[in-house]
Amino acid sequence: KNPKPVLLDVYTDWCGWCKVMDKKTYTNKNVSQYLAAKFYPVKIDAESKGAYTFNGKTYNFNSKYKTNEFALYLTQGQLSYPTTVIIPVDGSEPQAIPGYLEPKDFELIVKYFGEGHFGRTAFNSYQKNFKSSW
Repeated sequence: KNPKPVLLDVYTDWCGWCKVMDKKTYTNKNVSQYLAAKFYPVKIDAESKGAYTFNGKTYNFNSKYKTNEFALYLTQGQLSYPTTVIIPVDGSEPQAIPGYLEPKDFELIVKYFGEGHFGRTAFNSYQKNFKSSW
């Protein structure tokens, strides 16, 4: 009813940078308010042994990789933690952004998707003209 991109925080319990991102980025007032207004934010434990169902497909724990197949799908097999994954409103493939992001770096990415520039403006062009306000 209210189309918005989905933002997934793909993390593990042992990941130190995931904990830093939780404390410094996701708790930042600008970040949390923006995510609440423009996204459906979701946390995904990459090593969950539970099943995730997405677009009619069920993803289970993969003992070979010691991770959930959903995390493998979201990161296109490039497991790195934390990874921020954005599923655009248009239904295109998930966009994975690996690594820790400070609020100022996070702003650039979430506004690219949250303001509807993804798919219409090349990221490099958007980045050149972006003015941070956080």
